[in-house]
Amino acid sequence: MVSDILPISRSQFPMTNRLWIYDTTLRDGAQCEGLSLSLEDKLRIARQLDSLGIPFIEGGWPGANPKDVQFFWRLKEQPLTQAEVVAFCSTRRPGTTAANDEMLQAILSAGTRWVTLFGKSWDLHVIESLKTSLEENLAMIRDTIEYLRSQGRRVIYDAEHWFDGYKHNRDYAIKTLEVAADAGAEWLVLCDTNGGTLPHEVSQVVRDVLEALGTNREKSLQLGIHTHNDSGVAVANALAAVREGVRMVQGTINGYGERCGNADLCSLIPNFQLKLGQNCIEDEQLVRLTQVSRSISEIVNLAPDDRAPFVGLSAFAHKGGIHVSAVEKNPLTYEHLEPEKIGNRRRIVISDQAGLSNVLAKARTFGMDLDRKNPACRQILEKLKDLESQGYQFEGAEASFELLMREALGKRKRLFEIKGFQVHCDKGKEETVNSLATVKVTVNGQDILECAEGNGPVSALDAALRKALRNFYPAITDFNLTDYKVRILDSGAGTSAKTRVLVEFSNGQDRWTTVGVSGNILDASYQAVVEGLEYGLVLGDREAIVLTVSSY
Repeated sequence: MVSDILPISRSQFPMTNRLWIYDTTLRDGAQCEGLSLSLEDKLRIARQLDSLGIPFIEGGWPGANPKDVQFFWRLKEQPLTQAEVVAFCSTRRPGTTAANDEMLQAILSAGTRWVTLFGKSWDLHVIESLKTSLEENLAMIRDTIEYLRSQGRRVIYDAEHWFDGYKHNRDYAIKTLEVAADAGAEWLVLCDTNGGTLPHEVSQVVRDVLEALGTNREKSLQLGIHTHNDSGVAVANALAAVREGVRMVQGTINGYGERCGNADLCSLIPNFQLKLGQNCIEDEQLVRLTQVSRSISEIVNLAPDDRAPFVGLSAFAHKGGIHVSAVEKNPLTYEHLEPEKIGNRRRIVISDQAGLSNVLAKARTFGMDLDRKNPACRQILEKLKDLESQGYQFEGAEASFELLMREALGKRKRLFEIKGFQVHCDKGKEETVNSLATVKVTVNGQDILECAEGNGPVSALDAALRKALRNFYPAITDFNLTDYKVRILDSGAGTSAKTRVLVEFSNGQDRWTTVGVSGNILDASYQAVVEGLEYGLVLGDREAIVLTVSSY
């Protein structure tokens, strides 16, 4: 009933010149291969989106699965602060009525003010998928929207496969929109469901639709766009549609979605707001964009795309010495906007292509203001290039590079020393492999011998080191080994090849990566793990005396 509808803080979302962002991460984005959301995951993501200022958040299809039903009821108990949560469903089934469709009763029970309804625009789908007539499909659209409106709901109509339908039967596709508008839909969203449309086609079609629907239409009726990335142009298509007059843009955080994904809101929002001057969210919310992007990637347990525009770790990274020198003088030389506006930051990448400018700039990010004339600067640069020639890679392991800099500057002090380690693997009768690591360390003149088991040699080594050092450095307990990458550097050498290991740690707030290189994969892993634990302590208290291990 209408009385069950959640209250909202905005005044019924009046149709102004604002550009409305509609997030479908929780429904369309959840169809991404390898992505699985629990109920708690969905609730956490919804609150992240709410804090970002997203006005419409599609929560899922209540009635299609129990999880979505629970999601809407949980938000009724603890509503979002500013966003409208939207229920999603299809038109009624052929040969029945909306009032008698049980699916629609579940939609009403969700208690949302807005409902997004999708219907068929492509005659091929009507005939082949629905197995019904073109006239019945129009009746399904009209009946469903009129019924939802009679129950006090406001309707966003998603015209599924719109662009394909338009190309094959323009007049019928336009007719589906006219029927939806006449029945009471306030938004008509053109969906490039198969992702095969190009930007110039989007522009042409949107212009035609606006002209076709313009006669005798209320000004409150507005168009939206929903694009998929199968042709690699989902963001470009959405931008093209907005340039032609579309006022609602649907997409997902980080571009999650089925097949090649949806239009990435992390690219669209800053483009709209900072490049096109379209008001989407508040400036103080925009600076949270990078944080929200990365937080949601953690929630869905998918590694962040370091090369993602705007929010990626590499989006404002500078590696070439000439680039770094220019950026130090004026960031506009190699940056299209200030990274701070979207909550990102400039990074100076250290590699064998680095010059002295890279070293000085990177030192500043570590809180070290070095004089170019300081001999240690040249020593660091020479050491860097020497190590990279051996196979080390510091652009992906900045924690190791900071430790290298501290050592060159005399700021890396020895608090423990590794005397040796052994790793033993034993294959049991049930085809399982057990790993046992033993380490010997010296701390404050005291020799400590510890052993630990793990589900692999690196896991066992990590556990043994923690066990040996935990009493001296309790913070180590909070460090989690979150990623482990191995690269064979000279594959032609076969089993004697040199190996590079990158290990990523996290303390729940920060992530850092260290590197080790050796002809022995366990030795390379040991180097990276030890430095990872060390750097965690440095990160926790940069002013404290930090431990040192001679890894090179």
